[in-house]
Amino acid sequence: MKINDARILISAAQPSQYPQNNLYDVAFAGRSNVGKSSLINKLTGRKALARISSTPGKTATINFYEVNSKINLVDLPGYGFARVSKVEKEKWGKMIECYLSTREKLVSVILLVDIRHKPSPDDVVMMEWVKGSGFEPTVIATKKDKLKKMQIPKAVELIKDTLEVNTVIPFSAVTGEGVDEVWRVILSAAKGGLF
Repeated sequence: MKINDARILISAAQPSQYPQNNLYDVAFAGRSNVGKSSLINKLTGRKALARISSTPGKTATINFYEVNSKINLVDLPGYGFARVSKVEKEKWGKMIECYLSTREKLVSVILLVDIRHKPSPDDVVMMEWVKGSGFEPTVIATKKDKLKKMQIPKAVELIKDTLEVNTVIPFSAVTGEGVDEVWRVILSAAKGGLF
């Protein structure tokens, strides 16, 4: 996938701030620190398009990135172990729920999980929402480079079984493995022929 242009459009906290560029959205959901920002940087070939933090839960807004003036990649706030207050977590939850339930241009929600760990109860809930909303259930298993090659098939099967999905894409933001497969899913979700 040749990326000619990738830029952040806006960090939004409410629907009135969502971009009105009439492009389809493909959103990435997952736990704090699962690697959503790293994934977006690798997909777009930009080292610092999405800000990466060593502090889990730093993304407290919905970040929209426009790619090739054809599609929006959307980074949703992470859930899970972020060291933030209960009030803040509830605020993020409402923000995510509002986006997922009201954004008409949303064509796919892709769930990211850490390949080294069994998906959490929060991951299961998110996947149930994805399926219940009629989206194609797709999971990206990040941090593939942290496992030995022989460990990967077993890890992928555990993810498939826990989330009850058929498609899991092992991905590494370090090596770039999985980039082409992820773009294929994005293009398919966005009805193809956009690039």
